[in-house]
Amino acid sequence: MNFFLETLQVILLSFWYNLESLIYLVVPRKKKNISGELVLITGAGSGIGRLMAQEFAALGAVLVLWDINEEGMKETVRLLKSSGASRVHHFVCDCSDKKEVYRVAEQVKREVGDISILVNNAGIVTGKKFMDSPDSLIEKTMEVNTMAHFWTYKAFLPAMIANNHGHLVSIASSAGLIGVNGLADYCASKFAAVGFAESVGLELLATGKDGIKTTIVCPYFINTGMFDGCQSKWPRLLPILNAEAVAKKIVHAVLTDQVFLLLPKSMYFIAGLKNVLQWKLASLFDAYLGLTVKNEQCLHSK
Repeated sequence: MNFFLETLQVILLSFWYNLESLIYLVVPRKKKNISGELVLITGAGSGIGRLMAQEFAALGAVLVLWDINEEGMKETVRLLKSSGASRVHHFVCDCSDKKEVYRVAEQVKREVGDISILVNNAGIVTGKKFMDSPDSLIEKTMEVNTMAHFWTYKAFLPAMIANNHGHLVSIASSAGLIGVNGLADYCASKFAAVGFAESVGLELLATGKDGIKTTIVCPYFINTGMFDGCQSKWPRLLPILNAEAVAKKIVHAVLTDQVFLLLPKSMYFIAGLKNVLQWKLASLFDAYLGLTVKNEQCLHSK
């Protein structure tokens, strides 16, 4: 295909895809049935991970829960079973350890089966300025927030590719779209997570594996305890998000095969505006939207 025809094709398809998006603002997307699907959630011992597990369980999914905190995970299992969920499996796993991820993944495949919905949710934040962050904590942030995604994809994606069926969910952050003063290591890890998930999603499409969907979630700060001490400067524009509401929106995005989910909705505008601002204006904008950290938080998980 020559340059003119290919350019025309891109323009026409861009118009159609944008029109399709506008239509879906009015007409609800059809939800898929995930009853019986094997859903693995990392960081399931608390916060968003626990809440997502409850949402998926209500839809009839078979749950596989991972967390380094065994007590927190057992509490999640107790809550799930008390609400009627019966198909729940849990495994202790340190997602920052590649060998342990591969070992536990093999155990899951032997004892439960092939995962069809993978939710990379585990995350930590140091809450320190870059020069005040110990090297060990920076490395741990990258291992948990970024590298763990590589290892879980390596472990579970082959079966999805073989069946051309599955869903990859990355719980990233708005800090993976916009740099935040005082969160350099966290932002770097989340930028990497977003780029990784998007790139693998495109790679799957390019190889004809369109049955494997990708959802990338970029929320503002959530009231899970991970960002205790943080306050939004303009809560009407950028509120600290309610964890239960976020979990419901994430599961809805999975059911409707939504690729990007930014929360709150104002984040779509802010993320787009960031790309057209000059550096000095971006710095001014950062101060305008500023997040106030009242006290340092270290190694909180989602």
